[in-house]
Amino acid sequence: MTPSQTTKNLENKWDTSRAANMSEPEKLLYRSNLLGSDKRITNYGGGNTSAKVMQKDPLTGELCEVLWVKGSGGDVGSIKMDGFSTLYMDKLNALRGIYRGVEFEDEMVGFLPHCTFNLNPRAASIDTPLHAYVPAKHVDHMHPDAIIAIAAAKDSKALTKQIFGDTIGWLPWKKPGYELGLWLSDFCAKNPDAKGVVLESHGLFTWADDAQECYELTLQIIQTAMDWFEKETAGKPAFGGPRHTSLPKDQRRAVAARLMPAIRGMVSGQQHMVGHFTDNDAVLEFVNATDMPRLAALGTSCPDHFLRTKICPLVVDFDPANPDIDATLAGLADAVAAYREGYKAYYDRCKRADSPAIRDPNAVVYLVPGVGMFTFAKDKATARISGEFYVNAINVMRGADAVSDYQGLPEQEAFDIEYWLLEEAKLQRMPAPKSMAGRVAFVTGGAGGIGAATAERYLREGACVMLADIDDAALADTAKNLSNRYSADVVRTVNMNVTQEDAVIAAYTEVAAEFGGVDILVSNAGIASSAPIEDTSLDLWNKNMAILSTGYFLVSREAFKLFKVQDMGGAVVFVASKNGLAASPNASAYCTAKASEIHLARCLALEGAPIGVRVNVVNPDAVLRGSKIWQGEWLDQRAGTYGTDKEGLEEMYRERSMLKRSVLPEDIAEAAYFLASDLSAKSTGNIINVDAGNVQAFTR
Repeated sequence: MTPSQTTKNLENKWDTSRAANMSEPEKLLYRSNLLGSDKRITNYGGGNTSAKVMQKDPLTGELCEVLWVKGSGGDVGSIKMDGFSTLYMDKLNALRGIYRGVEFEDEMVGFLPHCTFNLNPRAASIDTPLHAYVPAKHVDHMHPDAIIAIAAAKDSKALTKQIFGDTIGWLPWKKPGYELGLWLSDFCAKNPDAKGVVLESHGLFTWADDAQECYELTLQIIQTAMDWFEKETAGKPAFGGPRHTSLPKDQRRAVAARLMPAIRGMVSGQQHMVGHFTDNDAVLEFVNATDMPRLAALGTSCPDHFLRTKICPLVVDFDPANPDIDATLAGLADAVAAYREGYKAYYDRCKRADSPAIRDPNAVVYLVPGVGMFTFAKDKATARISGEFYVNAINVMRGADAVSDYQGLPEQEAFDIEYWLLEEAKLQRMPAPKSMAGRVAFVTGGAGGIGAATAERYLREGACVMLADIDDAALADTAKNLSNRYSADVVRTVNMNVTQEDAVIAAYTEVAAEFGGVDILVSNAGIASSAPIEDTSLDLWNKNMAILSTGYFLVSREAFKLFKVQDMGGAVVFVASKNGLAASPNASAYCTAKASEIHLARCLALEGAPIGVRVNVVNPDAVLRGSKIWQGEWLDQRAGTYGTDKEGLEEMYRERSMLKRSVLPEDIAEAAYFLASDLSAKSTGNIINVDAGNVQAFTR
């Protein structure tokens, strides 16, 4: 079995006819996107590509050689033309003359902007010299699991020679930077027939003078490594063989939903964290393995892996053969505290005089035997990608330990990468987090007008959202729209009937397993009915109370349970109605249920205050656009009550209001944002009327 756990060959996707009329920069983009489309070739954001191109100098009009290279922070799979830096090769070569030695190599990054061609604003990456000083026209630097498994093996140099002969060379570990660029230059000068090099504990460089040839060479070298591993590891148990057996999938998810909110609460001291749960075959094989504790403690090897996953994971004490979740929860606080102490000790051992201050000391990766892996980060995408990187690390450990001894980065080298001043400068340049970054919102009635608008408002401010509704088709449409605008990472859906206790509990299991917990409940699911009291059946009365009163109770109860486990506070927003304060003709069941909602909110505000949970109410009135309750009988009934049609009803409501204005879903969403955000951090038990003015609904 190969380190990537697949026997499928890499596919040569190069289309000669498509590439025929491309310029060299366009071929570079094409090659980059093809390489990045297969995670066996390189991980997200990992590796880079380049091409040396003859172009007209905008100042002299003369042809000059220009290095096109992936810019800082890009991803080869999704990069566009504006993602490449462009630099004069003659100026990059001139840097050799001012280089003061390895102790000063970081200062060379400051000279890269002086080499910029054509005022390109894309910042050059630290790997620029590595590409510049390889004499070939085209260079690929990839991080394939199969190659890193060689690079992270104790006898990496010998394995490289055994697998590739003289075609691919080998260089010992060196932190990426200017000095490594000179090492590559020296290697190429001394080995003119070599087609690439394996960098110990890092990755693969390959090169050629033609774009297609370079692409195909990269695939060939990686495939050779994959084939070699498949042959060498056939029949061998991975990681010393299994020690544990996985729980069934639904039980794994249930355990994750219990453990993740507790961990989330413990690691969100500096900022709200979002969780991601992974239980694919590669992860389960590793967490269940005999050698997992030993290998996990060694940490990751490739710098890209390490920067995303920290020095090492935290292994959670859980026995799937005797699954005692309460006992595991009871021990989590000590385990997390011990990890923090260990991380602080690592920092103190390795820090240098100019090291940045210690960062968040909590683990990123949590391994649970029989269950899977949790990863926590400041946003969902980062949490997911961190998990993907640790899967890469698992693949590397599987391969390296099967044919040799796996070795992680030496501790000091790992620290010097993690607390590299250049990395710190990159972190400092990142934009300030949005107001709801790291928050998770659970929105009932999420496929309706108000629910969708509220979800959109939260997503705009950086939150993750779980949309709950009973209408699968509307849920799918709403989720597709929001995912297209804000990414699929941050939007999830669940079919949930708020009147069914089991369904509500199951929905909270989903939000806990998907995001690690919840911070905000927007209780918005609703119906509306209109009938004189003598025509109000018991079924109609009970239906209003079940959805608008009991339903709000059930979703609030489960939210409070999670809030208490997380111990991070929280916010509850009830979307009630003007009718909860102001009586309305022919709507006794609806008005009474809405009044019940409002009083429930007051009660919950009392219970929530000691644990930092705020509970507030938005009272809309006559929100016709996009609202499901205005479809069908309710619209006809209210129009009949007031002797008008739909168009007339909207006009009637507008004119009835004090401000003579229509109320829209976005207006309710704005109030729901205010009440859930830190803007209202000192407000609880309050009601905001968003009704364009109705004197009967004045709260005082």
